[in-house]
Amino acid sequence: MNDPSGRPDGGVGEQDVLALLADLDSELIGLAPVKRRIRDVAALLVVDSARTAQGLPVAAPGLHMSFTGNPGTGKTTVAMKMASLLHRLGYVRKGHLVAVTRDDLVGQYIGHTAPKTREVLKRAMGGVLFIDEAYYLVRPENERDYGQEAVEILLQVMENQREDLVVILAGYKDRMATFFECNPGFSSRIAHHIDFPDYSGDELMQIADLMLERMGYRFDDGARAAFVQYLRARMEQPHFANARSVRNALDRARLRHASRLFGRIAGADRETLSTISAQDILASRVLQAAHRGESGPC
Repeated sequence: MNDPSGRPDGGVGEQDVLALLADLDSELIGLAPVKRRIRDVAALLVVDSARTAQGLPVAAPGLHMSFTGNPGTGKTTVAMKMASLLHRLGYVRKGHLVAVTRDDLVGQYIGHTAPKTREVLKRAMGGVLFIDEAYYLVRPENERDYGQEAVEILLQVMENQREDLVVILAGYKDRMATFFECNPGFSSRIAHHIDFPDYSGDELMQIADLMLERMGYRFDDGARAAFVQYLRARMEQPHFANARSVRNALDRARLRHASRLFGRIAGADRETLSTISAQDILASRVLQAAHRGESGPC
């Protein structure tokens, strides 16, 4: 275990950690159960540090994790925050995140998988390796699949170098459950299973406001009301991806806003250039289809 503080006295400042968790809470909308689990993990690490300082025995904590939930529920974002938090606590050397999928780990011919997997692990050492849609690592229906080789290398590193690498597996909840049933080696090494709930309509609206603020835009009153309607309609459609769908909708609204201003930009002031109006939202095909009682594309 690394020195969990970076301080000469080897102690983790509890108030510093509480401040980090407060920042995390303010930066992430919703996700109450996820935040509680992150707080629990941080608390364990702080207590372990205090026990070490008092000469008490400390068992190496299991920090490998499974993040389950639908698309756009913040799994990658939280993995990045977790990497930063673990670095600040001294449990990973670098605090960086390496995000990969099956294609980054599994080769297409004999002898290709091992070097690909080892190269990814080399890049991830000292930080967090995030494997999205981890259930695609193994395809038992394909006799020529080389995913099992990547799995065996990962399992070995997760066990033998767990003090220098945290692995987070992510994907849909039901598929991850099946994956763990079929791959008990992974299940035995994952200490924390964290489920990411879908966002509520109010939370998605808060996310939209935050995204617009970071992009230097804002809704006017009419656009805000229209976007509430949009969210209600979009959440009823297939393939809704939570915050990801919100971002896509805002990108399209910005395109309509730009198209509306194009040709008279020279006379536009700051307010005009940064305000999304109702017409930029109401032109959405989602709302138009909803008004016609149809299910349409975005």
